[in-house]
Amino acid sequence: MANKVDTSASSSYYALLITVLVFVIVGTCCAEERSVYLVLMEEEPVAFHGSHLSHEGRKVLALDRYYYCCFPVLNILQICPRLLGQGRGCRFLGLNSFSSIVTDQDIYFCMDSEVSKAHAKHLVDSHDQLLQSNLETGSYNKLYSFKHIVNGFSVHTTPSQANKLKVAPGVKLVEKDRGAKLMTTYTPQFLGLPQEVWAKEGGDKNGGEGIVIGFVDTGITPEHPSFTYDPLNPFTSNISHFSGACETGPRFPSSSCNGKIVSARYFSAGAQAIATLNTSVDFLSPFDAAGHGSHVASIAAGNAGVPVIVDGFYYGRASGMAPRARIAVYKAVYPTVGTITDVVAAIDQATMDGVDILTLSVGPDEPPEDTITFLSVFDVFMLFARRAGVFVAQAAGNHGPDFSTVVSYSPWALGVAACSTDRSYPGSLLLGNGLKVGGVGLSGPSFGDGEFLCKLVLAKDAVRVNGAFPRTPAYVEECQFPEALDPIIVRGRIVICIFSAGFYNGTSNINAIIDTARTLGFMGFAFVANPAYGDFIAEPIPFAVSGIIIPKVADAQIISQYYEQNIQRDERGFVIQYCARAAIREGRVASFVGQAPIVSRFSSRGPDFVDINRNPADVLKPDILAPGHQIWAAWSPLSALEPILTGYHFALLSGTSMATPHTVGIAALIKQYNPSWTPSMIASAISTTATKYDNYGEVILAEGSYLNSYYPSTHFDRGAGLVNPARAIDPGLVLPAEFEDHINFLCSLPGIDWSVINAATGERCNRSLSHPANLNLPSVTISTLRNSLTVKRSLKNVGSRPETYTCSVISPNGTMVNLSPTWFRIAPQEIQDIEIQFRVIQAGGEFSFGEIVLTGSLNHIVRLPLSVLPISTS
Repeated sequence: MANKVDTSASSSYYALLITVLVFVIVGTCCAEERSVYLVLMEEEPVAFHGSHLSHEGRKVLALDRYYYCCFPVLNILQICPRLLGQGRGCRFLGLNSFSSIVTDQDIYFCMDSEVSKAHAKHLVDSHDQLLQSNLETGSYNKLYSFKHIVNGFSVHTTPSQANKLKVAPGVKLVEKDRGAKLMTTYTPQFLGLPQEVWAKEGGDKNGGEGIVIGFVDTGITPEHPSFTYDPLNPFTSNISHFSGACETGPRFPSSSCNGKIVSARYFSAGAQAIATLNTSVDFLSPFDAAGHGSHVASIAAGNAGVPVIVDGFYYGRASGMAPRARIAVYKAVYPTVGTITDVVAAIDQATMDGVDILTLSVGPDEPPEDTITFLSVFDVFMLFARRAGVFVAQAAGNHGPDFSTVVSYSPWALGVAACSTDRSYPGSLLLGNGLKVGGVGLSGPSFGDGEFLCKLVLAKDAVRVNGAFPRTPAYVEECQFPEALDPIIVRGRIVICIFSAGFYNGTSNINAIIDTARTLGFMGFAFVANPAYGDFIAEPIPFAVSGIIIPKVADAQIISQYYEQNIQRDERGFVIQYCARAAIREGRVASFVGQAPIVSRFSSRGPDFVDINRNPADVLKPDILAPGHQIWAAWSPLSALEPILTGYHFALLSGTSMATPHTVGIAALIKQYNPSWTPSMIASAISTTATKYDNYGEVILAEGSYLNSYYPSTHFDRGAGLVNPARAIDPGLVLPAEFEDHINFLCSLPGIDWSVINAATGERCNRSLSHPANLNLPSVTISTLRNSLTVKRSLKNVGSRPETYTCSVISPNGTMVNLSPTWFRIAPQEIQDIEIQFRVIQAGGEFSFGEIVLTGSLNHIVRLPLSVLPISTS
């Protein structure tokens, strides 16, 4: 009997154990995967706290930066006496333009006053309390509290917990983090900086002086000569409006903040929450292991005249657009991963620090799924940075040439498209019959300075017959594996490697060809197109051995035909005599010929759109065009994401990431020349003075989908046109649009739920525009024109003299456009309204384009792009 009892107890024990294990296993399998969520809260952030108080009390005005308290000077002295005159913490502003409220008072705003600190602490405490009272213990990890320009936080938690937050009191918006992606020696001359703009600023040694540019990116390489401080040429400008910090860590000692780099921070909570970082490249410091952040920073604000030397070859000298601007670094993207939560935390801090300009060559690479594009958390942060007086420039994206691929959506950030300059690096392969075949590759010539003809060998004909390796394209024809080729045949020869399946599917790469060439002692290599896969796009990259890329099938066939005519094969098809000869010519010498600029194939196109269904918006995107194709700039030798550039201090890259800092540097020059201008005035000046013509006097071309395919660009390719810094610093007229205007624009969007706007921005729709196209932008875009529509633009004379303007218009096809008035005279600082009446005369299914041109008597020319979709005549 005892045995039976023991057996029964044992059976029950094991049954219970199995049941527990099943629950554990099922629970583990069904456990929710955590993600990062961004949460916006109701209360005002520090920068705008108290902005709704009455005029009779302590009125707060939206001016050049943050909100400036309209107290008598005595009261301000009582609040922050220790800060005045010390160049830290307080920002000085004269309120002459707001004399109706405050007359000729000099006001100080205390960024680190006790009141501000107390409110910041209150916000952080409220975030913690909300999480503790609504989410289960251990189910979340708070990553950041946002408190400067936006009130909110980011949290790493499960979808079910995030759903609880959506209905929690005080929560306005919850959005899942979509991740963040990364988006010269000659461009200063191409844009006319040395002769014109730099001259007005006192030369390249003064361009950008006094301006602080913030870079939210992969960090910076502080020892690079583009960022060193020259004690013989000290900075003389006062940047007391800026107050940053120097965060140290691996490869980034405190000496990295050297006066040129005035602040450096890093943000990693989001990255660390969703990925295991690689300590060999994901440094928890502002140091740049990828190279992208250094490249971007040096284009905008790198020192002037830095020698560019790669593989011992001198390519010229590099200069930033604003070489005397200071650099503030906000590292938020890592080689392993990038998150929006780290990026917006960086934006929040950069704005609080007091940067004048913010560069965003990183960001989400796709539209939000559950809200309109203008109201994603990322765009909301940019809106409030703009409200705080920061000029924000954003890469338009690299998804061209398809339409509606821009990732810069909002009218409060300048979206920058990319184009080529007239510089190229042509290479050539000289064949034994005297023919030259063109290609690309930053490579020195083969033996004898490219004059000595070497034997030419097709990789497929040099495969080791008895080799123990798979006969796949990577081994047989792509030169990826040195063990596949007979060293006796290929040593001292120029070897033809063919673009095949491995390159098509992304498993093969040029770096492997270079390694094979070095291992086996090639004289050089020619990487050629394959008729089975068609032409491909090739960019010049530095080769450690002599080499050339031939991306056109027609050229590859010329080489193949010559090769086959000059070899002998046996009855089995094996080559028994190599008589073909070739030489690789110099490929590192720049050529300055041809039409330029041309909108780059990769540059994302408009029209802008309002939601994930790509319904078009009444906003022009991209806004502007700038050089972004084959741009020399600083690089990190670690080159964590581009192994072929490892060890290099400079890189030749392409992307809207490269175009954006060109515009940012020019914005710094404009701000330096016109220090009282708001961000919208700077953006307007950049847009209205741009040119739509190339160096041949023709409308700028845009690259199509296929190699060597071009078409005349439209506003959806080039925006307003190529940035023209010489005219932008003196535009004559500007079109201001401030925070309230942007809220009114949002409230006027068709079918918009006003509560959604309130949730995202904290602002109520007390008024809206009669049509979204009435936002005072330096362009007019109408996504749906039925019968007729009249919109208004307000222009301000920022010149020093009265000027008379005559108005003309090129109407978009299918429309008739009338202007009123047709001319006007405007005094300095005066505002002039013009009415623009559009009428459909022929309906169509596509956008058409035109422009308004205002020609001033003092040689100012103001252009407003028109983009219209005429739907019906009634």
